[in-house]
Amino acid sequence: MELTCESSNLDDYLEETEEVDYGHFSIKDISSELYSQSLNEIEFVKSAFEFVRDNISHSWDIQSSRITCRASEALFYQEGICYAKSNLLCALLRCQGIPAGFCYQRLTLGDTPDTGYVIHALNGVYLRSIGKWIRLDARGNKKGVDAQFSLKEEKLAFPIREVYEEIDYPVIYRTPNTKTTTALLQSSDCIKMYLYGLPSDL
Repeated sequence: MELTCESSNLDDYLEETEEVDYGHFSIKDISSELYSQSLNEIEFVKSAFEFVRDNISHSWDIQSSRITCRASEALFYQEGICYAKSNLLCALLRCQGIPAGFCYQRLTLGDTPDTGYVIHALNGVYLRSIGKWIRLDARGNKKGVDAQFSLKEEKLAFPIREVYEEIDYPVIYRTPNTKTTTALLQSSDCIKMYLYGLPSDL
């Protein structure tokens, strides 16, 4: 799939926002640590991706009722759903001057369409060293989910099943989607939100 950018200005993908709060000391600390341990841009992006994927639990997977939204919240509590985890990965990358944005998919909530649809969030990242945008999904791996860092063939958490009318949106957005952020801010129980309160379209 050919990706398109909401903005042609890379600086728009470096801005700090309320959700992508990379000025927070905790974000600065872990981003700097990962950066200092990396030999180059690609290695840092891979390390940041794997840190969020593997060290920040997906709240549904651990059946947690806690809701996190801002990047610093997801880092502090070490959990969040895909919306919060994409905020965190974006913050870690932008903190080191790596342009990063937000991408979305429309997936079935369960295995089949009768379970309803939800919007799933992942990240678009621009690698200056190869002049290319790639997508990364730091949702967190589990049985049946195996997202990996890849410069060539995408290895996302969820392949799109067109027969089920799932959608892969091609746009890389500058900021988190308003509907996904609102779902986090207006809910008080993550499990109930995950089952009944997530947006089904952009």
